[in-house]
Amino acid sequence: MFETILNVISALAIPLIIVLIPLYGYRKGLKVYEVFTVGAKEGFDVALRIIPYLVAIFAAISIFRTSGAMQVLSWIMSPLTSLIGMPGDVLPLAFMRPLSGSGALGILSELVKTHGPDSTIGRMASIMMGSTETTFYVLAVYFGSVSVTNSRHAVPAALTADLAGIISAVVLTNVIFG
Repeated sequence: MFETILNVISALAIPLIIVLIPLYGYRKGLKVYEVFTVGAKEGFDVALRIIPYLVAIFAAISIFRTSGAMQVLSWIMSPLTSLIGMPGDVLPLAFMRPLSGSGALGILSELVKTHGPDSTIGRMASIMMGSTETTFYVLAVYFGSVSVTNSRHAVPAALTADLAGIISAVVLTNVIFG
């Protein structure tokens, strides 16, 4: 019963939002089409402003992966991560997740395909994927859109949150499924 209700809500949510927002604007006396086109123009301007930041972050990720630096870093860190119960196979995901969502998804897919979704590695990688963020991508997009050049404490705070997510994924996987 509960699942059926959720499926109905899921099926109707997006169409209702698409219909209700213009109706609400019309009811408030707004020129809905004109407001929409102004917002779309501002969105396009933001997209043009952040393109250089995105190109820079994607180039850095590509260099990091193709140079083999990620594999070397994983190999160096593997004795330390094995102490906390983190398999070395999951380490590339921990390094890639703050940099790129699609790169991390590729690593997650590879881990699940190789080890299986119900393996310790598959579960740990899945929890890690859900409990961390694409930190540098998000910072590049948001700070780039408003032209912030000094991120101050944002990078260390975000990386600390990612580290907490990674450690939580390791602990939860080992406690629940270990």
